[in-house]
Formats: sequence, C-alpha cells, structure tokens
Amino acid sequence: MVSPGVAIVILNYNGRKHLENFLPSVLASTYNNKRIILADNASTDDSVDFVKTHFATVEILINQQNQGFAGGYNWALSQIASDYFVLLNSDVSVTPGWIEPIVELMEANPSTAACQPKLLSYFNPHLFEYAGASGGWIDTLGYPFSRGRVFDVCEADQSQYNQSQKIFWASGAAMFVRAAVYKEMGGLDAVFFAHQEEIDLCWRMQLAGYHIMACPASVVYHVGAGTLPRGGKKVFLNFRNNLIMLCKNLPMHELIWKLPVRLGLDGISAWKGLLTGDIYFFTAIVRAHIALIAWAFKPVRRHGLRKQPLNKLEGVYKGSVVWQYFIKQKTSFQKIVGK
Repeated sequence: MVSPGVAIVILNYNGRKHLENFLPSVLASTYNNKRIILADNASTDDSVDFVKTHFATVEILINQQNQGFAGGYNWALSQIASDYFVLLNSDVSVTPGWIEPIVELMEANPSTAACQPKLLSYFNPHLFEYAGASGGWIDTLGYPFSRGRVFDVCEADQSQYNQSQKIFWASGAAMFVRAAVYKEMGGLDAVFFAHQEEIDLCWRMQLAGYHIMACPASVVYHVGAGTLPRGGKKVFLNFRNNLIMLCKNLPMHELIWKLPVRLGLDGISAWKGLLTGDIYFFTAIVRAHIALIAWAFKPVRRHGLRKQPLNKLEGVYKGSVVWQYFIKQKTSFQKIVGK
C-alpha cells in the first residue's frame, strides 16, 4: 500500500542561515513518500544557489516577487500536486519520525483538514514555543493563545498537553493541510501578507464543517521570529489582521458588539505603549485601525463569512483571556481553560 503523498514546502526569504542549519533535519525525515520543496519568495541573498549546491534533492520554485507568507504559499501550492501539504518555516528543526503520526491521525479522521505537531523552543527545548505550542485556541473576543502559551508566557513542557485533540487553529510554522481542502477554501487570504493568516484559514475550515487537530506525538523545534523581526510592522500586521479576521468570520450579531470592544481594548494598548515611551507600538495600532477601515471599503472583502457555523467551533474559550491573564494573573492555559 502506497503511503499518502506529503509535500513539505519551505517558504524562504533570505533564509540562507536557517536553510543551512535546519534543512538537514528535514531531509532526514523517515517518511517514505515525501517531497521537499523550497519556495523562494524573491530572496536577495544566495539561498537558492546554496540549496542547489548542497541539497540537490530539494525541488525549487522561484517567485519573482515577495508575496509574504500568505501570497507566497498560495503561489507555490497552486503548482504542487500532493495529498498533503506541509507549510514548514525555514527555522524549524524536525525530528526523524515527525510526519508519520500526523498522517496516521489525518488518514483516520477524514474530516480533519489541518493538524500541527507539538512546537518546542529550539533554544530552550524544555519550553513550548510561542507560535502554536501544543495547539491553538481563541477566546470570545478573538485573541489567539495556545496550549502551552498565553500571550508572552511559554510554559515548560511537562507532558501536560500530550493528548491529541481538536483545536481552533494549527500553527503556520509547521502546518499539515489536506491539499484538497486547502484548494477548496481558496488557500490563505493574501491580504494578510503575514501573521494570523493560518488562524483565518482554520476558522474558515471549521465554518465549512472540518476539524483542526493537534498531534503532540509529533515534535518539532522552532527558533521563532525567523523571517519578520519584532517591531512596528509586526505589531501592525498582528492587530490589523486579527481585526480583519473577526470581520470576515464572526456572524453579524456577534461582530456588532465584539468589534467595538476590541477597538477599545486596542486603544488601551496603544495609549499604554505611548505612555511608556513606545511610540512605534502606538502608531502601529493606529495604522492598523486605519487599514481596517480601508479594507472594509474594498470589494470582495468578506469571503468566508458564515451566519452560523455548520458545526460547533472547537478550541474556543468562552471567556476573555485578556481578563484572566492581565487582571486575574492566570498565565497558563490550564489555569484559564481548566483543561
């Protein structure tokens, strides 16, 4: 029996150092029916030449422009035929048997559209990694957090989140996606460019009746912030994209009250940043709100909106993670969610 085809697609932008460090671990993956593809997003360094010289078995696609995470993956995956796509960051070190448990889980659960491994910190392997930890959740106001990571606090991995379960979103750092469903959903929303586009995709998948899962039997190690460093642009994209995501996917009766609350909370964050001397944080949030207004007046802006989900959305915390974290000082997933 032939194993399902798995295309591991690494989106690269000036990532020569990461490719040199982490491609060998990907090549050492034990899964037999795999392809490893470098999708270069108009790099200006010698990434492509380096891979051609040192990793001849890696397939290469070259984009003539940098379309960000969302647009870059849509461009690359439209050219690839496979049963499963793996969206893998260039700064991820994988373990030899990381593919098999996820493929087995997804093959046994045909309604599962996407799945992620357990993400641990590359530099601090005893800690969960920020970009997904052991599976992504979201609270009632649209703030994402994870099993093992709440805001900037990453918990120690003590096997407390080792069970496979349904989640709200799978991390784009190492995201397995059923190829047919990715195409059915129209892929990632290229408007996002980078940050939270995978959450939007998973939300749309759930609205369409699919499930998202975490498979902690698969383990990878993520450096984090490998492509876009922390700063004003990252803050802008996070705030703007999160608000766009809410507008796209929330039913109108929820959006009419949740969006004003979120805008108000964003405003508090912005003024707090300004009062502590971080003018870049303040201006990034202001620009994010202006960009939301601009987006709202563009045509074809709300694809993916459903009045009611076809199934109960999984991985949703009905309370406010902001209240639990900042007011009640609960900094772990288990203390907040109770699981």
